[in-house]
Amino acid sequence: MIHAPALPSLDELVDGVRAGRRAMLARAITLVESRKAAHRALAEPLLQALLPFTGGAVRVGITGVPGVGKSTAIDSLGTLLTGKGHRVAVLAVDPSSARTGGSILGDKTRMARLAVDERAFVRPSPSAGTLGGVAARTRETLLICEAAGYDVVLVETVGVGQSETAVAEMTDTFLVLMLPGAGDELQGLKKGIIELADIVAVNKADGDGGTRARAAAGDYRAALHVLGAREAHWSTPVLACSGLTGEGLEELWAQVRLHGERSRQAGAFAARRSAQQVGWMWTLLDERMRERIRTHAGLREDVPKITAEVAAGRLAPGLAAARIAVRLGLEPT
Repeated sequence: MIHAPALPSLDELVDGVRAGRRAMLARAITLVESRKAAHRALAEPLLQALLPFTGGAVRVGITGVPGVGKSTAIDSLGTLLTGKGHRVAVLAVDPSSARTGGSILGDKTRMARLAVDERAFVRPSPSAGTLGGVAARTRETLLICEAAGYDVVLVETVGVGQSETAVAEMTDTFLVLMLPGAGDELQGLKKGIIELADIVAVNKADGDGGTRARAAAGDYRAALHVLGAREAHWSTPVLACSGLTGEGLEELWAQVRLHGERSRQAGAFAARRSAQQVGWMWTLLDERMRERIRTHAGLREDVPKITAEVAAGRLAPGLAAARIAVRLGLEPT
């Protein structure tokens, strides 16, 4: 019989992560991603122990429609940053199979340079069907990477338009990559994403696409002017760049840094991070309540029956929710 390796102690994990040892870093992330009770029991005190060493990284969320070239752009941007002396962690959230729950995990192969860069750490994680393509434990993974000394964390989302709010609410700067001349069929999706953007970059501004990318950038600038500034201290810039050639990435990084500086000067940076922490708490509480419903001995049989009643139109959703809340002791009988 093959036995699973023994779990490291809390001190071993903390020391290993703080020392930047990749094997221990990967082990710590696996623990926080796991749903096993034994793993969760170790993951929570681990995160608490690492908390004093977090918060120092530049957190950038990156999204865009499939095919926009996110992985190529991140590979080029990350390589540019490691060349400047930064340590870069990339949390690449892969689409999960709706049937098996598995993921393709191809981003690491598409980020060929970062995957072998000693100053970079690329962590593909399955989205597991979570809204907006953000893995359930991406926030915890981000903190662990910060504690390991990575001073830039790039979070790549699936970019399927479900809800990009999730990544915007865990990062300092939200970057949206756009395609030049993508056509009218994507305009509805683009509008929703653009309203969340701190920076917009039209990718693939290389070769024959350069002229189209610059024209598209002008169109987006005009659209953003009509929408108006989302924050009093910042007007969303629109750039043209190429993940393939690296053109425009220096300017893009300069805008990320400028956004952080302006946010700090306006007092918005600290407020944003504080709000993210509180929002995260409520998200985790909601997750725990759902888990309690799923594992509650008295509800395991009742919830499917109640759900079937609601689906059939025989029971009002509000009354169904009240019944479950009563069973959990959240409401009086």
